[in-house]
Amino acid sequence: MRSRLALLTGIGALALLAGCGATKDARPRPKPAELGVAVLQSDAGAPDKKVLTKGRISTKSGEILILEPDGSISEMALDSPEGRDAFAVTEADLMALNANLELDLSGLPDMGPVRKREPTAQERALAEFAARTRPLRLNLPASFEADLQDFQGAQVASLASSRKGGDSLVEVTANLRGGVDADTAFAYATCALASWADAKGAPYARHIRTLRDKRNGKMVVGSVFTLSERKPMGLTVMTTKQTLQECKARGIPAA
Repeated sequence: MRSRLALLTGIGALALLAGCGATKDARPRPKPAELGVAVLQSDAGAPDKKVLTKGRISTKSGEILILEPDGSISEMALDSPEGRDAFAVTEADLMALNANLELDLSGLPDMGPVRKREPTAQERALAEFAARTRPLRLNLPASFEADLQDFQGAQVASLASSRKGGDSLVEVTANLRGGVDADTAFAYATCALASWADAKGAPYARHIRTLRDKRNGKMVVGSVFTLSERKPMGLTVMTTKQTLQECKARGIPAA
């Protein structure tokens, strides 16, 4: 029973609720379970003619009277599924009601389009930061020529981390011949990580820190990275596949 309207006119409802007629010494009458009302409806045979009929409203849960298309009245509880459904009006119902009431809405201004929500200050800051993100590249000069004797083995180990989510913390320990510059040493550690991450199925990594030391005439670097399945926030982000291609092009081993 959708989109049906009822016109209820209460007669003497307030007087009954207030307990009128009680004497000064007597206690107020208890609230009645039901209140009588008058229902004003159009006669189905003569729309201009109004017919006054009786109805009732429950004072506990409430009841409504529905004016049917054929002029009959249906009664139901306000808190019943049928009663709640009676107030569920669709847009088509409203258009039909407008046509039945012969309302002229031509003089009303058209509603403008809904304004798109502007990004918040935090969303703008994150977008600006993401725009500054650059891929992690091997910082080597164009004239660089790799010497395989410079690269003397690298290992990748997972580190215990309290980070939540899909990110994991790893450390790359790379051994190089003494005298190798820092950029070449970091490139070697990065290539070793890219090979390891590719085997693990991790498409992204972000550099955290790198420490350098000398042991027995060799250079040892320890670089820490985070691996992630989604592109992380950071000014420089390593993409595993692209880094592996660059390592191969520059002649740097990935292990």
